[in-house]
Amino acid sequence: MVSQVKSDPRFYKLLQEAKANGAILDEVTYQRLDQLTQGANHQGVAAQISPYTYKDLSDLIESAQAASAQPVILVADGIHDPHNLGAIIRTAEAIGAQGLIIPQRRAVGITSTVMKVAAGALETFPVARVVNLSRALEDLKAAGFWIYGTLATAQQSLPTVAFNGAIALVVGNEGEGLSHLIEQNCDVLVSIPLSGETASLNVSVATGMALYEIYRQRQFPAPNLS
Repeated sequence: MVSQVKSDPRFYKLLQEAKANGAILDEVTYQRLDQLTQGANHQGVAAQISPYTYKDLSDLIESAQAASAQPVILVADGIHDPHNLGAIIRTAEAIGAQGLIIPQRRAVGITSTVMKVAAGALETFPVARVVNLSRALEDLKAAGFWIYGTLATAQQSLPTVAFNGAIALVVGNEGEGLSHLIEQNCDVLVSIPLSGETASLNVSVATGMALYEIYRQRQFPAPNLS
């Protein structure tokens, strides 16, 4: 950290907690911190931590089922941009999803940029990284999850779907959306209705909208007017 951070009262509690947990605090110049972070926007402080530990898929499914009677697991099919993945994780944790599954190949993993954009969500939000995403969907189905895929051209509109039970929500990558094989493995394909001239949404925004609709239905069900 730079000297300004060390003397800033807003960081006092955080620095004391870091010390109490055995962290070594080093004061460096801005130039040195720029070197250590390879020019990233560090805002005067950076941490060296161990690599992220991914959850086993079976453990993630088990913990999701233990956490909720109607768990929601997010599945990201080939997200490339770490800022998008970080934003997805932050939103998913905040809304109340139980975890995320990502593929090992042709997709970004949990990097320092993802961690920063996630803004602490990864402290409590589990992520599993799998070799075969299609097989992971089969495992979810075997565990009782219904697989919903988001697709711009899907005939069924998001607000018309009743999201009940255990759900896996699958979102595609930034450019091509869902891969053909993953699309075939979904039980239901849904689209987000748009009224403007813009034809598509950023993947993290679309994911947030879909997740919110799931939790809106569960927390604020429509009244029975009959």
